[in-house]
Amino acid sequence: MEEIIKKIQHYLSNINNKKFINRLFLVLIFSVLLLILINGFTSKDEDKESTVINDKDSEYTNVVETEDYSILLENKLTEILEKFQGVDKVHVMVTLEDSSEKIPATDNTKSTETTDEIDSEGGERKIQREDEKTQLLNSSDDIVVLKEIQPNIKGVIVVVEEVEDSLILENIYEAVKTVLGISANKIQVFTNI
Repeated sequence: MEEIIKKIQHYLSNINNKKFINRLFLVLIFSVLLLILINGFTSKDEDKESTVINDKDSEYTNVVETEDYSILLENKLTEILEKFQGVDKVHVMVTLEDSSEKIPATDNTKSTETTDEIDSEGGERKIQREDEKTQLLNSSDDIVVLKEIQPNIKGVIVVVEEVEDSLILENIYEAVKTVLGISANKIQVFTNI
């Protein structure tokens, strides 16, 4: 180990200081450029999931198009009902009472300030002030949603083509009632013969 240290000391004593400083400066510049380049590539790959608090309530709308949800239900029902034995083609229509509602995550801050005042005549006053502030939480420009409430189903109509068997129609009726969890008076099953 001592021999290596002596060789390094000998090398440094023989080297010209100006050359050494120039080389050291070039290595430093090259290292900085390399770090900037590496940082540029890695910053693009990072997930931008930092939580940001948003003061603008106007950017959030809590009503979602009901068509998406009703179409999703219709497609799923059609797909499963067409798998029943003896059923070739099914048409389903689902109507909803209202629209979906998303409940955003918020940061609620409540502060209370109490001031006791005594005037020159010995009278006392107590002033209490409450301030409440609500801010929406964002994650990379998207509202953080705590809960989504789906709309209630108003009614379902099922039209089955070329089915005469009443047992198949009854099974379709029971399947729709079960899968949607709605009362029987909201479902109508028809056949198109």
